[in-house]
Amino acid sequence: MRTASISRRTAETDVSVSIDLDGTGKAEISTGVGFLDHMLELFARHGLFDVTIKVEGDLHVDQHHTTEDTGIALGQAIAKALGDKRGIARYADIHLPMDETLSRIAIDISGRPFLVFRTSFRVEKIGQFDTELVREFFQAFAMNAGITLHVETLYGDNAHHIAESVFKGLARTLRKAVAIDPREEGRIPSTKGSL
Repeated sequence: MRTASISRRTAETDVSVSIDLDGTGKAEISTGVGFLDHMLELFARHGLFDVTIKVEGDLHVDQHHTTEDTGIALGQAIAKALGDKRGIARYADIHLPMDETLSRIAIDISGRPFLVFRTSFRVEKIGQFDTELVREFFQAFAMNAGITLHVETLYGDNAHHIAESVFKGLARTLRKAVAIDPREEGRIPSTKGSL
């Protein structure tokens, strides 16, 4: 079973994450940040991952530590659930529309973490959520999942739609990249023999 649980406690946050990569899209999310909860519920549903996330963070300061540390722990859980990555498709990409917005996401589960993030927002907040935290989440996630991740919004106006398109795009792309490819016959998808 490709499952994992991570607990991460600092002076700023206490985060626990469980994931099943071969789930049905069930989500139990409680970060204390409503918009982040919404994005993570979309991530679980569109990735068909079963995800449980519970966070207690220093929200009296702001939402930065909670958002970043959630990305760290979720990335670590995915890396742990993938193990040695035998048999996975490894690469995937998608163009994901959300009304007037179109975003392109590409992933290589390479073991070499890198983020290219070409998405911008015309406003500083979506409700109470700082839009700059979308990038912070993706950065923390990619570095700790050990993936190369390219995120680009080709066009879009509404900040909520832009955020939703990149989170849904991440979910759909990751779903394809972690899928077991029967033609790999359990091999690691690399000429080096490891990822």
